[in-house]
Amino acid sequence: MLSNEIAALVGFGCEATLYGVYCVLFVMSMAILVWRRRTRELNTAMVVANVALFVCCTIHYALEFNHFYNRLRSNGLTDFADETHVLFAADIFLSLADFLGDMVLIYRCWLVWGKNYYIIILPFLTALSGFICAMEVLHLLLGIDPSAPVPPPVLVPLGIAGYTLPLCTNAIITALIVGRIYYTSRGLKTDEVQPGYNSGHGAAERAMSIIIESGGLYLVTQFIFVVLYGIKHPAVAIVAVAAVQIYGIAPTLIIIRVGWAYLLTKRRTLLKHTSNGDVLVPLPLPKRVALAHPQRGLRERAVRSLVTE
Repeated sequence: MLSNEIAALVGFGCEATLYGVYCVLFVMSMAILVWRRRTRELNTAMVVANVALFVCCTIHYALEFNHFYNRLRSNGLTDFADETHVLFAADIFLSLADFLGDMVLIYRCWLVWGKNYYIIILPFLTALSGFICAMEVLHLLLGIDPSAPVPPPVLVPLGIAGYTLPLCTNAIITALIVGRIYYTSRGLKTDEVQPGYNSGHGAAERAMSIIIESGGLYLVTQFIFVVLYGIKHPAVAIVAVAAVQIYGIAPTLIIIRVGWAYLLTKRRTLLKHTSNGDVLVPLPLPKRVALAHPQRGLRERAVRSLVTE
């Protein structure tokens, strides 16, 4: 059976690999964001969120590396998985990265729904509640068994709540964004336009695809984490530290994916900042097409108003 020490060691190796990937992706995403300043105003909120997530994930990896180096040098694998003050701080940044990722999703949902604050009340409360539950688990752990490699059984229900609520937040936000875009663009598919034109329906499909893929990466990781945590399996030590880097990689991949697509189609599309990063949005309809299909022109503008900012 997998021991806690081996699981913790493998988890650190996985996080080290993912962090290296994340560093490369982060540099690429920042280059794209800075380059975009030549074509439109920089979205400060998205840049700050991108940097904040990277800093949070970097601090977590630095703390894990500190524990890895000092423990192996002094004790080897003996008690390697035991909780320490360094790992306690790393757990705080794990939950903080999860919370920041939820806030980015909520911000994007807010934009897609026309900056409607009422629509984000429930997901904000679930995200905040999850963060509070996770922090309370760490607080209680200090008083019960601060060196335990896994939480005591009495804290497992609260811990499950702390990691399930962000999972629910992601599912709710993803459904809200995809549902909003789909509902608004559903009539565009039947309209006829000139061959090769990137229709509003196509732009909406690309936007939904990006959102679903980003949410899916998070959902799968978080679901596995919650299940392993609930059954108190040692492998939770592997998924937990790897998940931190996934929280940062998922939104970063969106920026890179759409930025690269823009380079390939810049003569036919415009880059617009959306609730889930950047998505490809069609150029205004040619005048003769807009006149021939007035309803299509209205729907195209509606889609752009939903997926751009």
